[in-house]
Parts: sequence; structure tokens; C-alpha cells
Amino acid sequence: MIEHTLSLCYHNKLILAPMVRVGTLPMRLLALDYGADIVYCEILSTLVKGTRRPVTCKIRILPSLEDTLSLVKRIERTGIAAVTVHGRKREERPQHPVSCEAIKAIAETLSIPVIANGGSHDHIQKYLDIEDFRQATAASSVMVARAAMWNPSIFLKEGLRPLEEVMQKYIRYAVQYENHYTNTKYCLCQMLREQLESPQGRLLHAAQSSQEICEAFGLGAFYEEMTRELNTRRAELLARTPEAVGEPAEDPSGVIKMAVKFDRRAYSPQITPKMCLLEWCRKEKLAQPVYDTVQRPLDRLFCSVVTVAEQKYQSTLWDKSKKLAEQAAAIVCLRSRGLPEGRLGEESPSWHKRKREATDQDPGGLRNQEQAVPGELCKKLFVALGSGEESPLEGW
Repeated sequence: MIEHTLSLCYHNKLILAPMVRVGTLPMRLLALDYGADIVYCEILSTLVKGTRRPVTCKIRILPSLEDTLSLVKRIERTGIAAVTVHGRKREERPQHPVSCEAIKAIAETLSIPVIANGGSHDHIQKYLDIEDFRQATAASSVMVARAAMWNPSIFLKEGLRPLEEVMQKYIRYAVQYENHYTNTKYCLCQMLREQLESPQGRLLHAAQSSQEICEAFGLGAFYEEMTRELNTRRAELLARTPEAVGEPAEDPSGVIKMAVKFDRRAYSPQITPKMCLLEWCRKEKLAQPVYDTVQRPLDRLFCSVVTVAEQKYQSTLWDKSKKLAEQAAAIVCLRSRGLPEGRLGEESPSWHKRKREATDQDPGGLRNQEQAVPGELCKKLFVALGSGEESPLEGW
């Protein structure tokens, strides 16, 4: 047997099963809150030889009990700390009965702890059922999957909590730890189950952001408060670095970086930083800005680097869309060069000059331009787009 430096007791434990898309951080925290002893990450790709941490294995039973017992004996000889047995064959689904007898035979054969799994559909509807399932299988512990996915308070000795309460607590964790809204939405849908056609279920189905999910469950104020708190924390962390807001810093690769984000509410409706930067480049007879934007697979956030006059600029804060990331990069460039960026109460000198010159040359021109019919404006827009240059309206 391999001796592990670190150990974990697998006897008489309540365990949240590893589940694809469900076992993310908010669900694991919620299960621990409600009494789970052990939870599994979903985020495992390889086992490092000689690891100091205990390694466990999870299997399904084979077509014959003899083959199953032969398999688990071989597995035990590898030195694993425990084995979890899902009491169904590979091709069987939850509606098929779980074989408590097969799990019991394995538990009586091995010397390492055996963890029983697969009882959610037939056996486990409440906390007391978990112990009944453990005794029926003679297992050391029980791993719960679907029953915990439907209501994580299944681990609570005092009994199940109301689903609305559980879902709200899950959402709070999801927002606090910035879980991606698509995963949050998926897990909540598993909890609602037959209530997906209810008014609240329809609001959840239509939600396209964490904020909309919060609003569907009456947590809009919580989302705004938590967002402000998270932004404050980020600002405090960034203030400890040379890349603090308002402090452009050039990294070793030559990219000028700042920690900024584009807040649409702070800018005039007709003006964006990208438009200001494009206008300035044209005025200076420079090539138009080039944006190189990437998406981070882990959380699907975006970061953009803009190149102007052979100098690169980037915000160190990742954003939820490509357009927002490009606007932030434009802000870094404009602020680094001391140029106006289109914020409310601020006007680009070049645009102001153009308006003044147009008024001087034709006092009625500006007024006539404002009264132009929509069709004429659309024609001008299409001509600009067809010229091969970036439209000033892009990124609105």
C-alpha cells in the first residue's frame, strides 16, 4: 500500500458527488453550509505520480458481480484511499434501480472505505434516507448527486429548507464569487425542475446576466451592493500596484497599462472613447487604431490591446464583452496622451472647432444639418461604411 503524507477519513461521511456543470464553487460552498463533509471539484485532468494527497476512485458496476469484484480488488492494490461505487451499469440511467446488493458485496470484499452512490432517484428524498441507504449498502459513507443538485439542503440534519431560500443563498454565493451567469442559470434550473414554467422560472429562463438572475429572485439590490463592494476591493488591490487608476505604467513588453473600465453612463450618448481616438488619429494623419482582443476561456471575459502610432495600450481589467474591452483600451491610450475621451462635460477640441467653423461659414448650416431627414443621414452612414474605414458609430 502507498503511504500518503496527507490523509482524509472516508468513514461515515456525507459527500457531494462530482458533477459536470453543477459542482462549481457556489454549489460546493452551499453543500458545506448544509452539512456535507466532503465536496469534489469538477476543475481534474491528471494525477501526478507520487502525490502527497489521497487519491480516490469512482466506478460503476460491471455486467457481472464477479468481474466487478475482480476490478475493485485490482483498484485497491494501486493504493487508493477509498473507492466510490455507483450501483448501476454503464448503460443504465437514473430510472433504473440501483443495486444495493452489488455495493454491499464490494464493501464486504475490500479493506478500504467504500462510498455508496446512486441512491438519489429511489432512496434519498430527505436527510434520514441517507443513513438508510448507507446501511442497505454496508458502505462507509454516502455520496449524493442528484438529490443534492435538486436541493443542497439534503445534507441538513434538521431537514430540507424551502427551495426559494436555498436558491437565494446559492445566488448570493454565485454573485459573491463571480460565478459565470450561464452556470448559475443552469444550476438554478436543476433546482426548479417542474417549476420551470412558473412565472419565476420563465424569468430565469429569459435572464442573460447575473444581474437579471438576481432581479428574477428579488435580489436586485443585493447585486448592486455586491458589485460596488467587489469593485471597491479591486480598486484597493490595484491601488497597491503601479497600474493604479490614473497611473499609466509601461510593462517590460512595452505595453502601457492602466486599470480602467468603460462606463457608458459617464459618456455623452453620441461620443465614445473609440470615436475620440479615431478622430484624433485622423487629425494627426496617423493610421487608424488597431484592436487586438482576446477572450479568457476560464470566465469568458475579454481584454483588448490597441495599437496607435506603434505604441500598445491595454486596460488591466477584463470585461464582459469585446466592445467594452476595446473602449477600455481606447481610454488608456487617450488618458496616457492627455487627450479628451468624450466624458460628460468634456468635448473634443477638434469636434468643437469643426462645429464652430461650420457655424461661421454657414450660420444656418448646423441647424439645417440637425433637421436633415433620417434617410439622408442613413445614406451618409452607408457611404462612410463603404469607404473601408472604421465607422465612428462602431462600439456604441
